[in-house]
Amino acid sequence: MVQDYKLSAQLKGHESDVRAVSFPAANVVLSASRDHTVRLWRKATSQSPFDDTIVSQGHAYINSLTFIPPSGEYSDGLVVSGGAEPIIEVKKPNATHDINAERLLVGHGHNVCTLDVSPDGKWLVSGSWDGKAIVWNTATWEMAHVLNHNMDNRGVWTVIAYDADTVITGSADNNVRIFRLKGATGLEIEPSRTLRTGDVVRALCKLPSGLKGHPSGADFASAGNDSVIRLWKLSGKEVGNLQGHDSFIYSLAALSTGEIVSSGEDRTLRIWRGSECIQTITHPAISVWTVAVCPENGDIVSGASDNMVRVFTRSADRTADAQTIAQFEESVRNSAIPQQQVASNINKEKLDTKDWLQINTGAKDGQIKMIREEDGTIGAYQWSMGQQEWIHVGTVVDSAGSSGKKVSYNGKEYDYVFDVDIEDGKPPLKLPYNLSMNPYDAATKFLGDNELPISYLDNVANFITQNTQGATLGQTTEAPSSDPYSTDSRYIPGQDSQPAKPKYLPHTEFLSLTNGKLEPALARLKTVNTKHIQAGNKHIAMNPDNVEVLEGLVKQLLQPASAAGKLTNLDASKPILLTIITRWPYADRLPALDILRCLAAWPAAASITDDRYGDIIDIAVRGALDVEDTVTAEGSLSDFVTNKLDAAKANANSVMMALRTIVNLFKLDDGRELVASKGGEILSLMGHVVGLDGDKGVIGAENNNFQIALTSAAFNFACLFYRERKVDANLDEIALLIMIVEATVRKQKDPEVLFRALMALGMVLSIGQQPVAEAKKQGVDAWLREVIGQAQEQRLKDVAQECLAYIRA
Repeated sequence: MVQDYKLSAQLKGHESDVRAVSFPAANVVLSASRDHTVRLWRKATSQSPFDDTIVSQGHAYINSLTFIPPSGEYSDGLVVSGGAEPIIEVKKPNATHDINAERLLVGHGHNVCTLDVSPDGKWLVSGSWDGKAIVWNTATWEMAHVLNHNMDNRGVWTVIAYDADTVITGSADNNVRIFRLKGATGLEIEPSRTLRTGDVVRALCKLPSGLKGHPSGADFASAGNDSVIRLWKLSGKEVGNLQGHDSFIYSLAALSTGEIVSSGEDRTLRIWRGSECIQTITHPAISVWTVAVCPENGDIVSGASDNMVRVFTRSADRTADAQTIAQFEESVRNSAIPQQQVASNINKEKLDTKDWLQINTGAKDGQIKMIREEDGTIGAYQWSMGQQEWIHVGTVVDSAGSSGKKVSYNGKEYDYVFDVDIEDGKPPLKLPYNLSMNPYDAATKFLGDNELPISYLDNVANFITQNTQGATLGQTTEAPSSDPYSTDSRYIPGQDSQPAKPKYLPHTEFLSLTNGKLEPALARLKTVNTKHIQAGNKHIAMNPDNVEVLEGLVKQLLQPASAAGKLTNLDASKPILLTIITRWPYADRLPALDILRCLAAWPAAASITDDRYGDIIDIAVRGALDVEDTVTAEGSLSDFVTNKLDAAKANANSVMMALRTIVNLFKLDDGRELVASKGGEILSLMGHVVGLDGDKGVIGAENNNFQIALTSAAFNFACLFYRERKVDANLDEIALLIMIVEATVRKQKDPEVLFRALMALGMVLSIGQQPVAEAKKQGVDAWLREVIGQAQEQRLKDVAQECLAYIRA
């Protein structure tokens, strides 16, 4: 008698849904996830646990995966993956995520949702939401054929490389298509047969032939939204169907015995022998997205919406220990099953009690029976044909919100868990919601979690409101604050009144440098990004969704920032900008640094942090100064400046953007707090670049825009010291600031640069006696008199005279 499958291993590591798996060898499992990673799980011996390595780290979810068997050139084979980035990545299985791909295949225009490789490994086939299936030659890595589907924006959901000359596809237009490659001469190939099914086709699998073939004589199977597995001959004849799933079927695989493995939205993995379901394995997850079979030992691997990869076996030697199995079964029993998944309306009073289970058997494996428990809840019990007993697989909960009962989703309790259909032909997504939540906040999180465009925000928020009959929380915005710069970006104190001889000091408004043309910066990033894609640098390149996020960010940054303003896609933008600034080649970082300096003037900018690189100031300075392709993360900012500042190699414009970032952080309270906490380190950097440590450290001496940024930072620090009046705590920094101003005034000629430097000095002197005493000690009065005698603009003479008056007082 054939044994039932039992749990062999639970592989925990992914941080989101596991959407694709492959089981190429007994000791190797591959998995792809919405957490943007592909992982390789390997065990050293049959008895050792699986250890994982991240083979690929993308910028968007990955949901398709296949393995090209070993060849002469690639003795370990190749891992192929695709997803929301319309780029297919080919990597060696022993590679890590920071190693470049062997190949990047560009040809699709949307999410690559399915992949398969021919039995001889000579070609690869891919399917996408763009409605195309493409055959790739694995010798040249070029596009060999495009398989025509003639669909209007309906995806090719599943493909199989049936044999050396045949591809079969399943699509959102409810059709299965068979393509013959033999004899094809042109790029495009039309299907030789089109088979109509009852609904969207999501899964296909090839069935064994010969003595171990399927009893029906079928050559392959299909499944999809109608919950039916259909059995087909290559001639196009349907020779049978298998019914038992209660919702969408997402994945199919075949055992060498002729048995079929399926999984779907009803929480189950099922094994079918002939026309009967002989075993149902319920998972503690709503969606069992994917299954695969190991050709060496017949073990099965699954991937599910609870982020877990699980291996099941018929071998007693590979079965998990009793405690692990018990924990798995307990997690299944404790699962909450949304009512809409099992029945639209349930009359609890008419349900049988638990006694019914003692005297009745199920009609088929996997049959679900709802029972009224003693505590009043509804229990779901599943019949196991192999064990000949009813197994408790969860509690049915009301997800309509009206009964006051909570719905469990991803380990948390909610008033509602909605199924949201974003697009035709795509599976519904789960949207959890509590009545205490702001619909717009819930909608924003939902879009971010599911990698969806922010343009859907209003539609999703309205959907929540309409389906909960709740009121949205009022949202108010303040009028944007004005930029303290005139149209020519020059600081003009006393703008509202211009007396014959204006008094410039003190001036307590911080400067910002937000004016600029960000569209060219974005265009430059796109151009450079294309270069990285073509060079195979997928691990650092942006995908189309990333580009769209930055486009949205730039569009908002072009508007005036305000203290009440909110960058709607700040969280989505952070990792993109961080990757560019810290991992792109030094010469390519400038446009991203330009965007970062504009972002610094907006609320929440000070909260931008990274576990490796630190806060926004660390990120900007390190990215601007480190000429290595990957920015150094070690050491404090001061140590970094000391060890990494190479004026001969530094790009003055990049350093200028870092200074502008610092300037703009002064605009809001949390930004000022951050800058103040790093004041000594920042001023030390400024001292380096003006030459206080020798001319070898000087940067941007001939660049007026650089000097404007430098002196604006100097003024803002002086303004901060004036406001805080913590002279004892800031005296060393004040002394350093005075030296920076002197070095600038002595070397620069541009009137605006000189004006800002003198204003910085004047603000320091306005504080009181201790800064004045420090200025006298440094001999400031002597060079101030030189400025008064040599300046061509009256405003320079006036500010210098005001400074001198403080010293003489």
